[in-house]
Amino acid sequence: MTALGFLYPGHSAEDDYPRIEQLVGSDVRVDLVHTDIGEDAHRVDALREMGSPERLEAGLAELRLAGVEAVVWACTSGSFVHGWDGAHEQVRGLALAAGMPASSTSFAFAHAIREIEVRRVAVGATYPDDVAQLFADFLRAGGAEVTGVRSSGIVTAAEVGAWGERELFALARAADSPDAEALLLPDTALHTVAHIPALEKELGKPVLTANQVTVWEGLRLADRRVNAPELGALFTREPVVQV
Repeated sequence: MTALGFLYPGHSAEDDYPRIEQLVGSDVRVDLVHTDIGEDAHRVDALREMGSPERLEAGLAELRLAGVEAVVWACTSGSFVHGWDGAHEQVRGLALAAGMPASSTSFAFAHAIREIEVRRVAVGATYPDDVAQLFADFLRAGGAEVTGVRSSGIVTAAEVGAWGERELFALARAADSPDAEALLLPDTALHTVAHIPALEKELGKPVLTANQVTVWEGLRLADRRVNAPELGALFTREPVVQV
């Protein structure tokens, strides 16, 4: 059994995680702890506070008791707002506090881009434009070429969590561009897991979404590779453990 721990801010699209757990197989356990979101705002100062060491460390005791092997801060905006170096500091602090390997959703995207062997990516963000541009800057610092950024101007995770298939596909279509080798949808408050195969079929390219890459990153930290095509191209890479 591989047990993975996730610190998830508030309540928006956390039901993506049990869905992923069902798809990756019976020997992977996904343990999720909700952290205090503070002010629900896609605003730089609020996002930095959301990912503060005190808020993250508060959820670690429960994950330790669950016996997890690795922990991921399941928040994109609450990590990339610190910049590339600051996000590294955040993860290092989390790993020290947890006593186990740690990462965040922002680094999950950077690592997943390399995993699927692409460089040019388009971004479809629910965030306001200034926050979306910070994500693009983070990706560039990790070596990706960002072909374009589509922002939706949504201020709260609660509003994003209420989005359905229609809004999701509209954002994906608007954000995609012919020169992008993959499309990234970075908000963990956005329900995406049920729609990844359909998105990839419609766009004709890999689609990386926040909750999808977050669990993949946990598996990477635990040195596991799982073949689960219903989770998209990211979960069909070798070496694999058949599910």
